[in-house]
Amino acid sequence: MRRLTPTVIKILVCVLLIVLAILPVVAASQSSVSPASGINLSSSVQVSFPNSITFNVNAQSDASITSLRLHYIVDEQNYADVVSEGWAQFTPSTTVDTRWVWNMAESGGLPPGAQVEYWWTAEDAAGNSARTDTATVSFDDDRYNWQSITSGPVTLLWYKGSNQFANTLMSAAQDGLQKIQTTLGLTPQGNVSIYIYASTGDLQGAQLFAQQWEGGVTFEGFNIIAIAVATNQLAFGEGAIPHELTHWAVHQATFNYYGAGLPPWLDEGLATYIQGPSSDYQAALNYAVSKNQLISVRSLSSPFSAITEQALISYGESQSIVTFLLQRYGEAKMDQLLNVFHQGATYDDALKQVYGFDQDGLDTLWRQSLGINIALDLHHVLVLPEAVPA
Repeated sequence: MRRLTPTVIKILVCVLLIVLAILPVVAASQSSVSPASGINLSSSVQVSFPNSITFNVNAQSDASITSLRLHYIVDEQNYADVVSEGWAQFTPSTTVDTRWVWNMAESGGLPPGAQVEYWWTAEDAAGNSARTDTATVSFDDDRYNWQSITSGPVTLLWYKGSNQFANTLMSAAQDGLQKIQTTLGLTPQGNVSIYIYASTGDLQGAQLFAQQWEGGVTFEGFNIIAIAVATNQLAFGEGAIPHELTHWAVHQATFNYYGAGLPPWLDEGLATYIQGPSSDYQAALNYAVSKNQLISVRSLSSPFSAITEQALISYGESQSIVTFLLQRYGEAKMDQLLNVFHQGATYDDALKQVYGFDQDGLDTLWRQSLGINIALDLHHVLVLPEAVPA
């Protein structure tokens, strides 16, 4: 029998470590089942980011297992925990190994770092039942070796770039939170994780349904943000981070029982306002004005175009509209508007309640502020509030 040399042993150990590193991460949980139940259960889970989570279960009993159900709760903003279920398919037997696969393409997907609590329940032909302990799986993007820093409520995660790169982005996050509080009077609750991807391709690879022009995303209902910031595009990141943090803060402040959200022009307008001036947005707005191709405020209440040029116009207009509202009517009115949306008001009713005009009236007044000569439509403008002095 040949003995392995120390060199060969080291090589084999290295190979084993590499193999283990590339295998899917499996988190297992087992429950303590009383002997009287007659059913023994164990479970494990595998994450295949961003496509699926596979929940595995093993059940054994003296009588045939007849039912295996997965119960899971996604950790997201809600007024109550929503327990979802998955039914494992199997042939009844005294020993069952099966699984339930959560296909993200069928549900819209989860963001990186999302947390899911889960447990299994089982029944057998003798009427016995059992339940595993509750376990948690993190839907981590394990394609990259993440580093992280934390300051206040913000944890910033990145995998490419120096510590100085990350610290600069963290400073932008802290400045953004301060501006959000000063300008909009909003102090978000809880903590937020900001994932910094090294390219738009990497960012879009973390999502199943990303827009072609998307450079950052705030996952509504989660305290999670993802942004593409290349190491040579730090200036973009310094603007994108307060932009996405504004979405996070505003979504929290306007969350309501009715599931009613904000019109995209207001949501994006506030984010771009906090982000600061953008030559791209301004150029797109100027082009639309010069070509008489402005999109109406009411049309901007629908999702923005997937065409980059049209999307830029939508962002430029949204920033201009929100700037108009803040400069003419003041920050207190905007705070009041967000509170009305928090109560579940419709787009037009919220504007009427706070400003006295609906979206069409806003469209008329905003275009006039740009120097576009439009006859005032009194059907849309009900009351003209006094402007706040500059």
